[in-house]
Amino acid sequence: MRTLKLTLAYDGTNYAGWQRQASAPSIQQMVEEALAPLAGALTTVVGAGRTDAGVHAAGQVASANVEADYPASTIQRAMNARLPPDIRVVDAVEAPLGFHARFHAAGKTYRYRMATGGFVSPFDRWFVWHAPGRRDVEAMRLAGRQCVGRHDFASFQAAGTLIRGTVRTIHRLEIREEDQELVIEIDGDGFLRHMVRAIVGTLAEVGAGARPAESLRDVLAARDRAAAGDTAPACGLTLMSVRYDDRPDVMEPGPRTVKIP
Repeated sequence: MRTLKLTLAYDGTNYAGWQRQASAPSIQQMVEEALAPLAGALTTVVGAGRTDAGVHAAGQVASANVEADYPASTIQRAMNARLPPDIRVVDAVEAPLGFHARFHAAGKTYRYRMATGGFVSPFDRWFVWHAPGRRDVEAMRLAGRQCVGRHDFASFQAAGTLIRGTVRTIHRLEIREEDQELVIEIDGDGFLRHMVRAIVGTLAEVGAGARPAESLRDVLAARDRAAAGDTAPACGLTLMSVRYDDRPDVMEPGPRTVKIP
């Protein structure tokens, strides 16, 4: 038995998210089916993040325990030959036996793209949220800084989610202006379901003048999903990378990602 660490990139437009579903195709299903002929049987592939339907990835990390003795590079090439063109294995390496992509992750970085111009390029339409109109970017940055640090993010969790612990740490939240687009990057030790998209939706309301920048402290304190803004669409979100700082032995070679539109 051996453990593989796979770095994956995918366009999530046509999938019901990472997790295998009974009634719709998922990223996990496609990856497991591509690996099965090499592993000799259908093998569970564990993703570091359970990206939702329509969410993309440039550096998703997954782990799988296999019996096959093919070199990791051979498995990578063979899987890419079987996968649909909107999913790719960017890298495949040996990991210590028992490495778990989700439980051993130390942090993740997400990127959200919000197009604010009058139209969206047809080449970008699946990767951005088209929210036309001027935004007060400085107010958004002020609001975003209130989310940095260790907080209870229950107000930014999808309604109806059953999870005990809602405290997470955001290490960095940056907002950049690029042409007629706002790029929001969030790095943290973990994320609740819809957390990034709910934060982006709330920041968008701040930028539009619909709520004051200072209100984010009250939103966090409320621990109530109704206190935050709408959830931003899935299409603008990409999982950029996953860190394993506390497990340097599984990071060789380092995670590679692909550039997305």
